[in-house]
Amino acid sequence: MKKIILFLSLIIGFTFGISARQPAKPNIILVMTDDQGWGQTGYQNHPILKTPNMDAMAANGLRFNRFYAGAPVCSPTRASVLTGRSNDRTGVYSHGYALRNQEKTIAQALKQIGYKTAHFGKWHLNGHRGPGVPILKEDPRTPGKFGFDEWLSVSNFFDIDPVMSRNGVFEEIKGESSHIIVNEAIRFMEREKDNNQPLFIVIWYGSPHAPWRAKDQDKMNFTQLEEIARNHYAEIVNVDKSIGNLRESLRKMNLDKNTLVWFNSDNGGLRNFGSETVGGLRGFKGNIYEGGIRVPAIIEWPASIKISRITNYPASTMDIFPTIAEIVGLPKSSMISPIDGKSIKKLFDSDLKSRDKAIPFRHENKAALIDNQYKLLSLDITKGEFELYNLDIDPNETNNLIDIETKIAKKMITAFNNWNESVESSIKGNDFSNGLESPDPERVFWNTLPQYQPYFKEWKKRPEYENALKSK
Repeated sequence: MKKIILFLSLIIGFTFGISARQPAKPNIILVMTDDQGWGQTGYQNHPILKTPNMDAMAANGLRFNRFYAGAPVCSPTRASVLTGRSNDRTGVYSHGYALRNQEKTIAQALKQIGYKTAHFGKWHLNGHRGPGVPILKEDPRTPGKFGFDEWLSVSNFFDIDPVMSRNGVFEEIKGESSHIIVNEAIRFMEREKDNNQPLFIVIWYGSPHAPWRAKDQDKMNFTQLEEIARNHYAEIVNVDKSIGNLRESLRKMNLDKNTLVWFNSDNGGLRNFGSETVGGLRGFKGNIYEGGIRVPAIIEWPASIKISRITNYPASTMDIFPTIAEIVGLPKSSMISPIDGKSIKKLFDSDLKSRDKAIPFRHENKAALIDNQYKLLSLDITKGEFELYNLDIDPNETNNLIDIETKIAKKMITAFNNWNESVESSIKGNDFSNGLESPDPERVFWNTLPQYQPYFKEWKKRPEYENALKSK
């Protein structure tokens, strides 16, 4: 009898020890590339590009055929990730607009239930335009102000040997940007993994955004291409290598099983590199056709997604916050209402056939509404003109059905107009009990800010500067 009691005690003690070392809630890592097109992966059979680590991740998780960025450009999509809301509701109307301080973010919500939070890489939600300048501690919209305990960040795109901001302190860092931020994330995990606290990490790459810069050894496999293309593809190669490093490090730290890694791009691909960039879809970054908003996406979480597969279920970056909220049991009060996304947690263990909530988009008077196979879009909502496509049979959006499928068109136009009115209400501040605290900030070109003047002469010599001037 004593032996049985001793045996049971050992089992209970061993089990308790494991639970004490491993948090019940999963670690969560959100990974997002910058301007990577839907077709720019090996698993999409790109004719030039090889991405073995993204391919391995897709083969071990849930790969989306129809995943959408919240908008066709970067800052708005980032706002949709953090809030679960369409970008115009949050004040982030286009790239370089600032996220309203009144918005509630996923980082703030997870921090409140015990997560240790960190952001590494591109931020671009503080209203600054131009190259990836480090963020001042005094900036009213740092990652820290939106729920991140630690951050090593820049405002926008960055490549080799960047100047970054570590919690507001400027640092010159040598190396290629993708590896820099992933290595920082790995160091953060190594330091925090035994503290019995789940981790929430955001890794937002600056690649493959222009201007494209890569080291010679990374361009070796693209000798047949022009120099710009060689650098562009080499940047994606480095992103892929860094993802491999991240996955391998999770395995070495024995964190891989209970870590949810959600990978996607922030908008569609770039016109410069041909139809392969968007996998033959219509459109590119900046427009509302599929090539501008459909992006590569993978979720890997071995503890929950036990059978890898490919899904055609339509989902978006607005679904990230609601999905994680359901996984960890966040209260509804963690999010500002209305929420435009929905939880897709059920998709982890069963292949859902249809979505019961349409996916809305609005960006600079362009708009779309995706309701399963049907997509309504407008190139200018002020004109009240719409197009309608059946993506199941016409993924390249070549056959406009607006005058053929009249009942469906009428129903979707009504749904869009109702949603659009709710967005206008959000813009006026009606989502907040006290209204808007202040008017939406204008975009600011970083070299006009007095506090950055001491650094401007040096940054003006950097290759990012010329590109920044073009986008001013």
